[in-house]
This record gives sequence, structure tokens and C-alpha cells, in this order.
Amino acid sequence: MRNAFITSLRAHEDLFGISLTEQQAEKLAQYFDLVRKHNPILHLVASLDAEEFAVRHVLESLTLAGRLPLDARFADVGPGAGLPSIPCLIFRSDLSAVLIEASAKKSRFLSEAIEELGLSDRASVESKQFQETIPSGFDAVACRALDKFTQKLPRLLKWAKGKDLYFFGGDNLEEALTRNRVAAERQLMPLSEKRFLFVSRAVQDEGNFSSSRTAALKEEPASPV
Repeated sequence: MRNAFITSLRAHEDLFGISLTEQQAEKLAQYFDLVRKHNPILHLVASLDAEEFAVRHVLESLTLAGRLPLDARFADVGPGAGLPSIPCLIFRSDLSAVLIEASAKKSRFLSEAIEELGLSDRASVESKQFQETIPSGFDAVACRALDKFTQKLPRLLKWAKGKDLYFFGGDNLEEALTRNRVAAERQLMPLSEKRFLFVSRAVQDEGNFSSSRTAALKEEPASPV
């Protein structure tokens, strides 16, 4: 499965505007191996099909790497298997992140993965609900697979006040963002008709945070990494 995973990365990376080095591809394959090892007990992802993991989980996560500024430090809320943060940290050595995961078992997996992948100097794990943490030390918040995402969105927006937002989702998330008056660009994932990366930039020099996120959603074409 490892070879099939790398083959799938290579077969589809151009569609995502990504060019992986051999070392990056091998490191991502090592990450895939770790997920495969722990998935039977932890249920980190629904499917371990090599192509699906390469495309839907890893390459889609790497669209975030194409949007984050240089030397960005971000929070990954509810990363589960470490998505989107771990692929981004492997791909870009200038990034750093805090992974906020409520499940103690998944938090232990994330800590082990970070150590085995050589990311300990740029990543840490908080085994808490996001609202139990202080949202400081980072400028952006990413979220891809938070349980009951749309239900928790109002609390997440309040917690992430003043941060740039990078949320992965589909029509339900788009509707929830609109209800909460969040202005966002949306980037369609390659090979999908309904999965997007929604990007909402915080306006740091305005006193009213809400006014900085009150426009209609607009489409953003895919950007090469």
C-alpha cells in the first residue's frame, strides 16, 4: 500500500499545483504508515484506500499550504489523524502549528506521529476542547474534520476572533458560514464538485471584528502551491 500511496501522490500532484520532493513523498508515506497502524483501534479515517488517502486527505490538505503566509503559525482544531496540519508541516518547513484534539487517544497518536516524523520542534498537541484553550500564539485557525463542525461553528468563530480562518467543507459549512455572516473565499478541491477550502481573512486594524466578515461568499480559483 505504501508504493500505491506514493504512486497516487505522483499521479495527482500536478492537479493540485504541487511538486513534492522525493524526501517529502517518503515522509508523507511514513505518515500514511502511521495512520494505517493505528486506524483499526482509533478509527482515524473512514477509508485507508491508498489513492483516497493520497488525494482526499493529503493533497487536499496541502491546498492549505498554498494559502498560508511565510512562517505562519496556525492552530489545527479537531485534527483527528493530523489533517490538514501534518501534511502541511511536512511540505513546508517554515510552518508551525498547535494541534488541538479533544480525544485523549487521538492526542497520544498525534504526539507519537509528530515525534516519529521529526516535527517536534514545530508542532505541539493540546489534548483539550478548543474552547478550553487560550487562543494565543498563532495567527490562523484551520479546521477540516471537527466533529459536529457546523453546530460548533458559532463558538469556534468567537474563540478564533481576530484570526485568519481556513475551513474545509461543503454546502452545509457554506450555509453555516453565511448564517454567521462570515465572508470567505472558496477554493474548489480538484477532482471534487462539492468540497471546498473556505478562507476568511481577519481585518486586524478594525475594532469591529464582525464587520470584517460580513460579505457574501465568493469563488476563488485554485492556486498553485
